[in-house]
Amino acid sequence: MRRRVNGFRRVWLIPALIVGLVFAQASASAEAASAPTVLWASLRQSGQDLVWRTQLNAPFTATGLAGQSETLCLVIERIATGGVREQVCLTPAGRHSALVVAYGSNHRRIAATITRPTATTLRAEFLPGAIGLRYREFGWQTETTAAAPACGPPLPCISVFPSQVRALTLHVPRLVGCKASGPAFISQGPSRGRMVALTFDDGPWYDTSQFLGVLEHKHVVATFFEIGEQIATYGQGGAIERRMLHDGDMIGDHTWSHIDVSGDGPAAASQIGMTAAAIRSATHGFSPCLFRAPSGAVSPALISEARRMGFTTIQWNVDPRDWSRPGTGAIYGTVVSNVHPGSIVIQHDGGGDRSETLAALPQEIDTLRHEGYRFVTVTQLLGYRLIYK
Repeated sequence: MRRRVNGFRRVWLIPALIVGLVFAQASASAEAASAPTVLWASLRQSGQDLVWRTQLNAPFTATGLAGQSETLCLVIERIATGGVREQVCLTPAGRHSALVVAYGSNHRRIAATITRPTATTLRAEFLPGAIGLRYREFGWQTETTAAAPACGPPLPCISVFPSQVRALTLHVPRLVGCKASGPAFISQGPSRGRMVALTFDDGPWYDTSQFLGVLEHKHVVATFFEIGEQIATYGQGGAIERRMLHDGDMIGDHTWSHIDVSGDGPAAASQIGMTAAAIRSATHGFSPCLFRAPSGAVSPALISEARRMGFTTIQWNVDPRDWSRPGTGAIYGTVVSNVHPGSIVIQHDGGGDRSETLAALPQEIDTLRHEGYRFVTVTQLLGYRLIYK
């Protein structure tokens, strides 16, 4: 419930954001010497991200940022108490380099996407959590400060837009799908960066929750390729699938009844479509875009049919054959000795006794993490766009 205090809506205490920008070196002209002004600005939520946009009356560059004499600030604060703020500053990545976003008084760099539509406009996109912001209501303004010659000592010029604090409420984003792109058949991801995707087939199963527990404890995400007819039996009314999405895991389609669909277009469409519908129902709306054929049995016709339905067919390049129960040590050894940047690892959380796989998983994670690998979902590995509401 929102309350009003002294004419303002009460909001949660959120540290302020100050996105600092230093403008290009002033020329001899009077126009260049004047203080920068915010002509227009907006702040909105797009899926998981905050998107901040602004237009200024003067251009700015990374080169001009070194002087730190002029800034452009996005200020986020609690209206009821006001005044408490922290900073997220746009700074050069290096001398004469691109701009990056840094947070707080120690200028800790955060992940952000920065675009420059024109010389006087900026678009910065980043996760609220990267700056300690939660999905709640807060107030915001943009503000420029400048020690331009036109201002004179001792105080800087200040420009604020909008003139009054504007409220924005962030809602918890709900993942409703992903967009397949690029090749229709994938067996490994890009080799740039030390990323690896753990995948698990043949669930949900009675011990899938234990696999999720390990991943949660290790702060690791994975991709689960589910058999449609098992969702009603082992999915705990959809709680397992919703838990996966809440954890940041990805869910893929592994046909309805785990039959070979490589040679029959109509059967493949039915098996894939029924499972996708079961996943949507269990998750309250998520539509998968990843498909894995049972036993990896594929054909050009199957790959084409899956793409027609909006799926990329996902194979693998690391397989410990854990379904044969070769022993925990053998599973662990095969995985860690064969992973390389971009690998897609297949293991199983269902379809039989998976205790060996479950026992090997923490060791795999610890070793690969020690070797510098970052764990991602298949959609993250491939750079697919996620769709949120």
